[in-house]
Amino acid sequence: MRSGHSRGIVPHLRGPAMSLSFLHSKGAELPIRIPAIGLDLFVRMPPAASGGAFCLIETINAPGFGPPRHRHPEAEIFRVIEGRYLYEADGRRFYAEAGDVVCIPGGMAHGFVNVTDAPARQYILMTPSLDAAAFFAELAGVMRDGVPDTAALNAFGLKWHVEFIGPPLRRSDQPTE
Repeated sequence: MRSGHSRGIVPHLRGPAMSLSFLHSKGAELPIRIPAIGLDLFVRMPPAASGGAFCLIETINAPGFGPPRHRHPEAEIFRVIEGRYLYEADGRRFYAEAGDVVCIPGGMAHGFVNVTDAPARQYILMTPSLDAAAFFAELAGVMRDGVPDTAALNAFGLKWHVEFIGPPLRRSDQPTE
């Protein structure tokens, strides 16, 4: 871990690629699509598989896209598989690319954006688990006409204990480290 990182943010751990092929097959599963934020999402391990301890999702983010900045009680561990992202966690911005691991403690404000000109992909482990299939399917409905204002997002987020705190990051935003 680099010195100077606090509050559980570990933006640049590197190591050999982890093998997750035993968790899923790349068969006929259809993604949950949210075009307003350039997202295709696959639930690779639902909450029931871990007794509710965690869930695992795979995201494919279109160039220049990411979610609105938000916070929720679940901790997230991101493993960048392809591409490069600009993350923001607790107001600090930093890049992560293929092989990097980013840890976001539960309750911490965060967001990210794919800063490349090609789709980027990551695995996200959420703990405790969230019914990611239901959450993202409902979010797709909320965003069917584009990204709504923060008040509308927060009305949706009440059920899920998610607070939306700002617009998505932009590729032109700069790291703070």
